[in-house]
Amino acid sequence: MDETKMSYQSIFRPDAFANKVIIVTGGGSGIGRCTAHELAALGAQVVITGRKIEKLEKVSQEIIEDGGLVHFIVCDNREEEQVKNMIAEVIEKFGKLDGLVNNAGGQFPSALENISANGFDAVVRNNLHATFYLMREAYNQWMAKHGGSIVNMTADMWGGMPGMGHSGAARSGVDNLTKTASVEWGKSGVRVNAVAPGWIVSSGMDNYSGDFAKVIIPSLAGNVPLKRMGTESEVSSAICYLLSDAAAFVSGVTLRIDGAASQGTRMYPLTDATNSQSYNGFHRAFIPEIFQKKTEAEEE
Repeated sequence: MDETKMSYQSIFRPDAFANKVIIVTGGGSGIGRCTAHELAALGAQVVITGRKIEKLEKVSQEIIEDGGLVHFIVCDNREEEQVKNMIAEVIEKFGKLDGLVNNAGGQFPSALENISANGFDAVVRNNLHATFYLMREAYNQWMAKHGGSIVNMTADMWGGMPGMGHSGAARSGVDNLTKTASVEWGKSGVRVNAVAPGWIVSSGMDNYSGDFAKVIIPSLAGNVPLKRMGTESEVSSAICYLLSDAAAFVSGVTLRIDGAASQGTRMYPLTDATNSQSYNGFHRAFIPEIFQKKTEAEEE
């Protein structure tokens, strides 16, 4: 079936975000792309940002083909001035800013003893500093006087993040930053929450190589009590809920989307699971190459 003839199968009503202006950073791929599609399908004027114009153009064209409203801005969230200018451009063009999804980020696998100062700084800057810049500018330039909703992206870091200690440090910081902002900015009617995805089948999986790609990623599902990985749609729907009026009294929360992988202990054995079905409402979703290869190998 031609995917462009289909539409996003969201569980929310079609006009849930009508007349809302929402920024999705890192909207050119992965969870950000999926979230931008769902918000647009629900009536939002979506603004996607990222560093690579080619990705932004492609996703924008997809959303337009599906009948949604989208605008893209090239922005490196690690650069404070670029963030200031991007937020100002959105407000000037659309007259307001109702929501911000701080989705962009990234890291690379490495043992702590092998992480250089520059490598550590780069990951923390990408995930923590950038999130702060975006939150602050959204608040100072618009939300302080008009209210709004912010959803930050963190990760499963409660048991530490062995192999990605730099990211764990940054993501923990985002969790605390979310809590702090929810208290300080409540006076302005600004809600600040976060989502913490576990192991999600997303295009980001194709960024890894070596033993991490060959050994670690194929073993992830077996370490989840539900015995499967999550979908981009399952993260997007949680983000949409936190942005929506249904969550009008929810603030300061970090919602774990990990199939309970962050719970329990290593001493508790996980057995085979049943009755857990993935939710995938994204009509343009695709299987990352690393999982495509696995499927082809199984068929052979």
